[in-house]
Amino acid sequence: LMTVMRVFVVLGLAGLILPGILVTAATANGTAQRTCAIYTAYYAPEAVSFTTRFEVFSPAGIGWNCYAVPFAGDEVLIASLGLIPGGAKIPYRPPTEES
Repeated sequence: LMTVMRVFVVLGLAGLILPGILVTAATANGTAQRTCAIYTAYYAPEAVSFTTRFEVFSPAGIGWNCYAVPFAGDEVLIASLGLIPGGAKIPYRPPTEES
């Protein structure tokens, strides 16, 4: 009886925790994709595409990383987005005067 109750408790806890982890991961992935698209358009407009990955061991450290894929060549690290990716932080460029 105790073994059955332990199994139900473990299954119940997994049923409560696992959906939260999956939703958090999906939200972080979507945010990383959108942020990487903005960074790639700004820093590497000549790139053919971009990719984002959550990496534990990378030169930029643990977290989401944004890579641009040029027409011919290897991926280039554009930005490290951190553990919890947020919006893009693009430096402000004042408009140029046309005379």
